[in-house]
Amino acid sequence: MDKAELYQKIDEIISAHSGEKPIVAILQDIQEEYRYLPREAFDYLSEQLDVSLAKIFSIATFYENFSLSPKGKYVIKICDGTACHVRKSIPILDALRKELGLTGDCNTTEDLMFTVETVSCLGACGLAPVLTVNDKVHPAMTPDKALELLDELKQREA
Repeated sequence: MDKAELYQKIDEIISAHSGEKPIVAILQDIQEEYRYLPREAFDYLSEQLDVSLAKIFSIATFYENFSLSPKGKYVIKICDGTACHVRKSIPILDALRKELGLTGDCNTTEDLMFTVETVSCLGACGLAPVLTVNDKVHPAMTPDKALELLDELKQREA
């Protein structure tokens, strides 16, 4: 990642917040741009906002929505809350991970196309089991339906 381009983008994001210094909103905008928070951004933000590096890092690590590692173009979140879990959300997760070749702690494909994560609850218990793709809800999933959805996403990129 080119630091000059990153710093220029951060400057644009900061100026878009009209002189205020809402750290959370600025971090959200950076993550929206890059799909994660690049480590190189932290020192620069600290200088530009006159806020300690520790404070920025603590905010970035406190909120679960922030990611310090790159995510895929398609972020698939599988609900594993009680309603989804009892309706078999884990086999859906297993099928997607197997299809994408994801193992262990690795939840993003090497080509940065897909990230597969579990979440505690998506708030759609009546639709269980449910998953989201970039925050779009897909209800009543099965492993087969999830693999069909994955194929549709792959075809969009072909």
